[in-house]
Amino acid sequence: MNIGSLLSSHARYRPNHTAVVFEDCRLSFRAFNARVNRLANVLSHLKVRKGDKVATILPNCLSLLETYWAVAKIGAVVVPLSPLLREKALAALIQDSDTGTIIASPDFAEPLAAIKRELRNVPDERFILSGSSRASGFQSYDELTRRASEAEPPKTEIVDSDPYNIIYSSGTTGTPKGIVHTHYIRAMYCTIFASTFRMKPESVVLHSGSIVFNGAFLTLMPAMYLGATYVLHKSFDARTFVETVERERVTHVMMVPSQIVSLLGSPYFSSEALKSLEMICTVGAPLHLEHKEKLNRSLPGRFYELYGLTEGFITVLDKNDYASKPNSVGPPQPFFEMRIINEQGNDLAPGEIGEIIGRGPALMPGYYKRPDLTAQAIIDGWLHTGDLGYVDEDGFLYLVDRKKDMIISGGTNVFPKDIEEIIVQHPAVREAAVFGIPSEKWGETPLAAVILHQPDAVTAEALRDWINERVDAKHQRVQAVAIMDEFPRSTAGKTLKRVLREPYWAGRDTKI
Repeated sequence: MNIGSLLSSHARYRPNHTAVVFEDCRLSFRAFNARVNRLANVLSHLKVRKGDKVATILPNCLSLLETYWAVAKIGAVVVPLSPLLREKALAALIQDSDTGTIIASPDFAEPLAAIKRELRNVPDERFILSGSSRASGFQSYDELTRRASEAEPPKTEIVDSDPYNIIYSSGTTGTPKGIVHTHYIRAMYCTIFASTFRMKPESVVLHSGSIVFNGAFLTLMPAMYLGATYVLHKSFDARTFVETVERERVTHVMMVPSQIVSLLGSPYFSSEALKSLEMICTVGAPLHLEHKEKLNRSLPGRFYELYGLTEGFITVLDKNDYASKPNSVGPPQPFFEMRIINEQGNDLAPGEIGEIIGRGPALMPGYYKRPDLTAQAIIDGWLHTGDLGYVDEDGFLYLVDRKKDMIISGGTNVFPKDIEEIIVQHPAVREAAVFGIPSEKWGETPLAAVILHQPDAVTAEALRDWINERVDAKHQRVQAVAIMDEFPRSTAGKTLKRVLREPYWAGRDTKI
């Protein structure tokens, strides 16, 4: 089950259908397959073999898309690394993944040159810069592929358990871990999400976020499986997003909450321009109810919410269930199972809060070279998510918060999400993030970081008082409000609460 065979099949049986749109470039399946084959043959010529690791340090671009499918065809393993990483972090992940080939943006020529001596597994001829750029010690992607054959590379025998990629966790809760996905797991992404999102070969999928983020594969894989059109943006911009949806008649989009919030607040947002959309799915973090309701009023009957871990457990709230269960993230997908357990590992009744655990056909075989961490995460075949939630009588999941984000104030559990849902109802607030900071009296106390729609729309003190008048209990009152221009975010667009908390717990700020 080689997922690389999907592109070859479409190139043969529907060669003229538009496969990829990126900026001014439109490629049919025949043309895109030819480009992918050239790269696959380059890698084969460089003696990249089945199981070898190919790391990318690229922004959204055709080279990155081509690498994803070229690597699949020859049985190598792609390791997408964030272009936001610095030299030390890059070196650590390249070494951890046993990478032997690097395809990078020209912007990384100097950083890679600085750490080249540390990267002993990477021969000089396998340092490749995308585009036509030339730099000392690097090969040019364009020159290499221009000379290569467009013919299919020699067939590589793939079994279901062969790895296809290593996705490093975003680091929202600590040191990144290499999550291994096999060809079988990605084939499950193809089939399960094609049906879940009601995709068809005629669908048009737009992705504006980073395709290094695993959430991108939720639409990339089914789009390739069906032979749909995949439109890729270099980065998210609300105006460009709206214009592209209208021009290309886009049907399916996957977005993180910060993108949806930005879109809803944009002067270019238009229900008429976005009327072709059949699916708007949020992923990566909870989207607050205030924003869900605003989106659903403007574009009814299109909203999906996906809760999932890159490690391999997924629930989806279907667009037809949103009206009756707007706060839910849905039930497990077909072939998946879910339980809610207490600290002793016992199953809890509907309505009782506990840890979410799950299993299914997308479950990772493990963290790369970390059987110790794998054993902590997967116990008796069940993935322990570290997230807290409960199910209703119908088996629909409701997220409460991450275990690590829960605040214990004076011995009472405080869930930041409950407070955030109140804060975003304030007309001046665009986004909110609540986390615990040290307190001499209570051990921990909530602090609210906010981004406003307009600077100086409200003072921190006035907003604090407004919040504290509306929370359900005294222990949910925020001690202070910090007004920020922007939140620290991962490549996936997730708010990094760990980074927000760090100065307070490191003692660099005075305890409140």
